[in-house]
Amino acid sequence: MTLPIDSPGLNGLGLGVPQATPKGDLGQEDFLHLMVTQLKNQDPFKPLESGEFLGQLAQFGTVSGLAGLQTSFDSLASSLVSNQALQASALVGRSALAATSTRAVAAGETVTGAVDLPAASGAVSITVRDATGQPVRTLNIGAQPAGLASFAWDGLIDGNAAPAGRYSFSAVYQSGTNSVAADTLLRAQIDSVLLGANGFSVELRGIGEVPFATVREIRNESASSVPAAAGTVTH
Repeated sequence: MTLPIDSPGLNGLGLGVPQATPKGDLGQEDFLHLMVTQLKNQDPFKPLESGEFLGQLAQFGTVSGLAGLQTSFDSLASSLVSNQALQASALVGRSALAATSTRAVAAGETVTGAVDLPAASGAVSITVRDATGQPVRTLNIGAQPAGLASFAWDGLIDGNAAPAGRYSFSAVYQSGTNSVAADTLLRAQIDSVLLGANGFSVELRGIGEVPFATVREIRNESASSVPAAAGTVTH
């Protein structure tokens, strides 16, 4: 009976195929060793030109320099992230004005915000709606210049404290004879700062997590202490 010849059997007889030893990247010492060997075995009638020798040295120096530069950049990036995290921690507890239109409100809580006006307007109004989308208050803040026009809702509906819930704020401004929608921004306290792969984001009380890029203003005060523009309030 013929037995199959397998690798263990060959290895036992010392006839196994030798396995290739994995090689790592060449280092500076390996490069210099190869360079010296090349010089020793060069054709005496065609010696290695100095230009070629210097070119090889320059190539090796460039590769080594790029590797060191990459290491330096990685170290700098880590340092910058740590520094940004330290600076961001100082934002906790301050009030932020962020581009959003919805906010959770406690019973009778005052809400402040702003309307982003692309142009001056003779009349600006903000409509407050409850979680069902029903209008509960209209705030008229009159004529406003271009830019951020501040407003405040005192948290009242028909003279009574509004129930706790989520409310939305939409704004329109008069442009000639047309009423044009405008973006709203709401102010809330920063509860935490989050660091992610896409950058910073902030956790705003009553609003939730928003990208830091949506924050237009940060103040060292509570969210409800910012004065609003004067105007009339319509129920």
